[in-house]
Amino acid sequence: MVELTVDGQAVGAEKGKMLLPICLDAGFDIPHLCYNESVRPYGACRLCLVEVRKNGRGRMTTSCTYPVIEGIEVLTQTEKVLRARRLVIELILAMCPGDEEIQEMAREMGVEDVRFEKEEKDCILCGLCGRVCEEVVGANAIHFANKGSNREMIPPFAGEATDCIACGACVTVCPVNVIGMREESDERTIIRWKRTLKMKKCKVCGNYFAPWFQLEKFRQQAGLPTDFFDTCYSCRE
Repeated sequence: MVELTVDGQAVGAEKGKMLLPICLDAGFDIPHLCYNESVRPYGACRLCLVEVRKNGRGRMTTSCTYPVIEGIEVLTQTEKVLRARRLVIELILAMCPGDEEIQEMAREMGVEDVRFEKEEKDCILCGLCGRVCEEVVGANAIHFANKGSNREMIPPFAGEATDCIACGACVTVCPVNVIGMREESDERTIIRWKRTLKMKKCKVCGNYFAPWFQLEKFRQQAGLPTDFFDTCYSCRE
């Protein structure tokens, strides 16, 4: 364990843990979009900027990628930090001006208008969907493509995500809710990736509970019996 100070308050933390979750757990309000505890930190959105002072010298850094060390001083609400965050959220709002969640976050940070040319995107390019698909699910169905203003998260060749198992993990972690999932009868569709898969019906309750493709992938990975997913999670309990 190490001890640091955050806005003048002593905080204990496990050495090597990233600063953002430590601060959030201690009750400090730091805005963020691309952070999720399930995947490795990426620092894409830049909203979690803080000032870290060590050995008398300070610098701004993304708190989601900064590992805590003994004796550092962390400042989360200085004018320098708040000004930098406002600039970041203004850039994000210019990129996705129609997103209500971004609009609300910007208002909370004191940003009502943007000085930059507005685009008509909906994805903020945080990469969370691709990271959870790779690191947690293991499907690798979507990836970043292109560079600069043309950068986007898409399935290979921009077609249907043929490796997608329609588990919905990407839908759950998306901070701006632009992926979308729809279930109709015995089918589940991940809307953004144009992926529709048949779902399996529970032999006990008769409800459709997960895509066949997803269940078979998990069954093979775990070496489970062929009939393991004949019942849904609720009935198995």
